[in-house]
Amino acid sequence: MSSQKSGLQVLDRKTYAPGTPIFRQGDPGNAAYVVQSGEIEIWISENGEKRVLGVVAAGGIFGEMALIDNAARMASATAIKPSVCITIPDRLFLEKMSEADTFIVALLRIFCSNIRSMQVSQENRSRQE
Repeated sequence: MSSQKSGLQVLDRKTYAPGTPIFRQGDPGNAAYVVQSGEIEIWISENGEKRVLGVVAAGGIFGEMALIDNAARMASATAIKPSVCITIPDRLFLEKMSEADTFIVALLRIFCSNIRSMQVSQENRSRQE
């Protein structure tokens, strides 16, 4: 729970069994997630094969980039252990972003753009191999 100017906000917690997808590459971003327990695998489909980008453990956050730059999910997220995630809805995330320093928000958007560009470049190199 968190207290805000707009009132009391209760954040949803969702439980995921191993193998359960949380979101898929290309989906619109409507939430970010904080891993309360368990592990979440972040991966992409590349040339028809799964390529793991990383694993997010308890205390980590994922899914935030799509909220920062309003772009489609660049990767999929799947629970690899029994997991509990706190869901941060886009409206709350965007409210917090609107309260942040505009310079910091601009930097975050640039970081997201750079990460997405690097991912596209890497995918293009993999296709050429």
